[in-house]
Amino acid sequence: MSRKIESEYDVIVAGGGAAGVGAALGAARAGAKVCLVEKYGFLGGAATTSQVLAYCGFFQQGRTPIKAVGGAGDLVLEAMRSCGMTGEAYNSETTGNWIILLNPEGTKLAFDRVLADHGVDVLLHSRVAAATRTANRIESVTVAGMEGRRRIAAEGFVDATGDANLSLVAGIAMREGDDQGRLQAVSAPIRISGLDPEVPFDREAIKAAVRHYNASGAYPITRDDGGIYTRIPGTGDMWWMIIDLALRDLSSSSFTWAEQRAREMAHDYVAMLRAHVPGFERCFLAQSGPQIGIRESRHPATRYEMTGQDLASGRQRPDSVARAAWPAELHGEAGKPVYHSVGGPGYASVPLDSLRVRGLENLFVAGRVIGADPVAYGSVRVMGTAFATGEAAGIAAAIGAEDGETVGAEVRRLGGLT
Repeated sequence: MSRKIESEYDVIVAGGGAAGVGAALGAARAGAKVCLVEKYGFLGGAATTSQVLAYCGFFQQGRTPIKAVGGAGDLVLEAMRSCGMTGEAYNSETTGNWIILLNPEGTKLAFDRVLADHGVDVLLHSRVAAATRTANRIESVTVAGMEGRRRIAAEGFVDATGDANLSLVAGIAMREGDDQGRLQAVSAPIRISGLDPEVPFDREAIKAAVRHYNASGAYPITRDDGGIYTRIPGTGDMWWMIIDLALRDLSSSSFTWAEQRAREMAHDYVAMLRAHVPGFERCFLAQSGPQIGIRESRHPATRYEMTGQDLASGRQRPDSVARAAWPAELHGEAGKPVYHSVGGPGYASVPLDSLRVRGLENLFVAGRVIGADPVAYGSVRVMGTAFATGEAAGIAAAIGAEDGETVGAEVRRLGGLT
């Protein structure tokens, strides 16, 4: 017996990370009644679930930061400023790329506030468990929450789950990993407290400690440059990206191994700092997780896949709905990222067809599940770009448009494209 419809919306967004929040804001600002479904008890995606405390993709490469993302992304940055973060461009000394530094607790609060300000209904501790289809449209989804299951209907849907969960239950064809089935390495950034505030970070001392550890340590460190680190805004804590692990497949056993191994590595590495680096004598591991940082999982079949050549040439298209400006960052070998710069004007067009799945008219994808080949994926998956593709997907779902020119015009009206 079919479950009755318990509520109705114009747009339902699955996933509450950067892409999902971008989608919810885009749809709401386009006039839609929106519901966002998130499995955790807070929003933020990788920034708050995996300690990825830097937004990549808001700016182009270069000596000075040039914005590539506006619209919904700007609204989030404004909310973050009200929660004590600057939202300003920060140049990473290890990569030379421009990022925005985050405080995870402030990020959670900023997301709550910005969605409430735009009238979005948020369901936390909930996930999409099933989808009901009629011909080439989704009619409703079954949401599993703390009170059990309920069925919610909508005209448009956005999959911003990062793992393509809505697309999966809707029956969309997809591949795992790249065209050979290989997955990019996962990461486990950590937060370290107890530092001496009077002692600056010394990269050479950290590199020397890594060399000492690698001579006999249980978990050799692959990032011989000392990793990526900075102080977390509003705290004296260190954010450190030093742990990378190759993932064999998407099974629960593989993720269990990665989670447990990363925790062992984190405690070992913090002990290494405490023993060998000035200023870290009383440091301790303040936080990992709640989960490991997943770079890649499933890729739904879309109507167009962006290509590495699109990025290399900085291809411009009339059906553009977002900009991809982050250099393609490929993690085929754990701890050894390879970058490919974006050509042309410093960004490439993201066409609407990269956000439209094959076989369904009213399901759009956003964030790291949009259509992209293995090279282009290394650019479009980052969180800054996810705000932009999310906003475009939300707008498209809200207005029911099938052409990029119409959606792009609405994105521009709302400040997402200049």
